[in-house]
Amino acid sequence: MFRLSSYMRAIDQPTELSPVHKPAGPVVIWNLIRRCNLTCRHCYSVSADIGFSGELATDQVFTVMDDLRAFGAPALILSGGEPLLRPDIFTLAQRAKDLGFYVGLSTNGTLVDESNITSIARIGFDYVGISLDGLRATHDRFRQKAGAFDASLRAIRLCRDAGIRVGMRFTPTRESSHELAHLLDLMETEQVDKFYLSHLNYSGRGNRNRCSDVAHQTARQLMDLLFDRCLADLRAGHAREYVTGNNDADAVYLLLWVARRWPERYEAMRSRLQQWGGNASGVNIANIDNLGNVHPDTFWWSYKLGNVKHRRFSDIWTDLSDPLMKALKSRPRPLRGRCRVCTYNAICNGNTRIRAFQLTGDPWWEDPACYLEDHELGISAEEYQDDKPQPLPLDIGANRYVG
Repeated sequence: MFRLSSYMRAIDQPTELSPVHKPAGPVVIWNLIRRCNLTCRHCYSVSADIGFSGELATDQVFTVMDDLRAFGAPALILSGGEPLLRPDIFTLAQRAKDLGFYVGLSTNGTLVDESNITSIARIGFDYVGISLDGLRATHDRFRQKAGAFDASLRAIRLCRDAGIRVGMRFTPTRESSHELAHLLDLMETEQVDKFYLSHLNYSGRGNRNRCSDVAHQTARQLMDLLFDRCLADLRAGHAREYVTGNNDADAVYLLLWVARRWPERYEAMRSRLQQWGGNASGVNIANIDNLGNVHPDTFWWSYKLGNVKHRRFSDIWTDLSDPLMKALKSRPRPLRGRCRVCTYNAICNGNTRIRAFQLTGDPWWEDPACYLEDHELGISAEEYQDDKPQPLPLDIGANRYVG
């Protein structure tokens, strides 16, 4: 996740770069349940409104939580499917809070209403994220359910009025990117705390719908708009937060944006962004799915590192005998194509590897969603023209690469 607001503050009110303490364990996005009342077109877990067998029981979740806390994981994002469909969701959330985790709830919002908002508030979630895929007609079409937009907006209002920190998530596509400005207006009107622009990742139904991924020029226009809004908000004294995710090229684009406007701040910002370090899949971001399988992040469901029913998460996460994990944790990563020669890979860390894997079978090939031109990255096509994708052999039974 790229926390745009914090870098905008560093632009507008420069401060000395301070050391950053990185936790021992990763932030864990935990898909506690696969069942969902919606069938969203870009769902990475391909959820449906049916039960899925083999999901972790309450006591199994508790055991994993204990291991995660001892391992140093700082935060749990409770997700699904739709996590509010899990009968013990509040029991699990309360246990996570009692253990001292930062606890987020990732919901589509349609099940948040007057009957459960008191329970949600009582838990003390640090953050509730609710997705909007555009305005009413667009959102309902993407969610494939009439009335979904109104229900999600109601949820945002209920959380806000209950004093819960709430945010809007938006995944732009060719069909919806033009509505970003309207959603930012809605964020202001509804006094929403946070806006998260999540670039489309090629996984689950999102993989099947990747043809709707925004074109590179559109991505740049979206980021220009987000940069301008974020800076204007900051200068107006508002505390709203803007973040992006699933495209670490955003950080490089911000650096180039700074270079054009405040060239004297370029080097300081470059140092700050290098300290951030870019893509953290397999390092500071982890995923546990509804069956207990561990993945490098939420979009790597086709690749299993192990299962918490049979092995502690802490042991799975630190096992460098797995070739993908070893490479994800390396610095620099074994990138190919134009990512290999890019001047800024110390900032983005090769961006999001799942897109390269989905398109070529090679997780180290250049990220096709990087929207920056070669000349902006300080490279030429001659430097990487002889590189070719190298698909790695996959053990289909285990869903793991053969090292």
